[in-house]
Amino acid sequence: MIRKCKKAYKLLEECRLCPRRCGVNRLKGEIGFCKAGFLPMVSSFHAHFGEEPPISGRRGSGTIFFTHCSLKCVFCQNHPISHLGEGKEASIKEVANMMLSLQEQSCHNVNFVTPSHYVPQILEAVFLAKEKGLKVPLVYNCGGYESLEAIKILDGIIDIYMPDMKYSDNNAAKKYSLAPDYFEVSKKAVKEMHRQAGDLKVEKGIAKKGLLIRHLVLPDGLAGSEKIFDFIVKELSLDTYVNIMAQYYPCHHSFKFSEISRRITRLEYADALNIAKEKGLTRGFKQVISTIDRTHIPEWTDDLRE
Repeated sequence: MIRKCKKAYKLLEECRLCPRRCGVNRLKGEIGFCKAGFLPMVSSFHAHFGEEPPISGRRGSGTIFFTHCSLKCVFCQNHPISHLGEGKEASIKEVANMMLSLQEQSCHNVNFVTPSHYVPQILEAVFLAKEKGLKVPLVYNCGGYESLEAIKILDGIIDIYMPDMKYSDNNAAKKYSLAPDYFEVSKKAVKEMHRQAGDLKVEKGIAKKGLLIRHLVLPDGLAGSEKIFDFIVKELSLDTYVNIMAQYYPCHHSFKFSEISRRITRLEYADALNIAKEKGLTRGFKQVISTIDRTHIPEWTDDLRE
């Protein structure tokens, strides 16, 4: 663990913790694209019940929400945290204590939300927390735009990877998230996550280890769902858990783009589900939409065949 921490901190000298490889010296507090400095910033930490059922369970997922992000999604639902930097600096010891506190609250796991730009600091905090008895599974909850170098360092540390796969069309990724190489980067990172953790393993309804992919359906098929599902089937596994999400709604700067300035329709969501089923991806989750484009009921099924 100590060797991994040192290797990860080395990435901060000329920062390459994300695919943007800004090259700033984060060890000296220099600021790059994500706007993160040296110490991690945390917006909140608590038991969270809004994650996928095997992650939240009955006692909640112990989420630690990190401030800033290496993506700039124009439709980001958490833009005050990810774009505007709402949060407070926390020492490594404080982050470790957050993990232990969440475990003491009987959370099923410790869930690092938007952790990519703080990998070294998280690793050190995990090391401290494990010395004091941290035992619950660790969840890496990210946007899918990840440095392969950083993900490889996490091998043997992270139990559950929960990446987004947002786009298969790099033109859309560039336009809406300033990430013109998103699909190539995300495919490499997700393949490495699957190599490390394998398919999601669930015991008594609770995830213990493995990969769970999230895919948000966008209006007019702009996310390119079919190519993403093709990648999962051909390069990962038919047993991959996929949460096909219906909760897109226009917020932040999405009103500047007419094509994404509305919610998705029931038909658009059904099309994405049908494509997944046709590809053989039936292990995952779907939401229930009660009307064409207004109300999204927070109910889940755990089998896409239904």
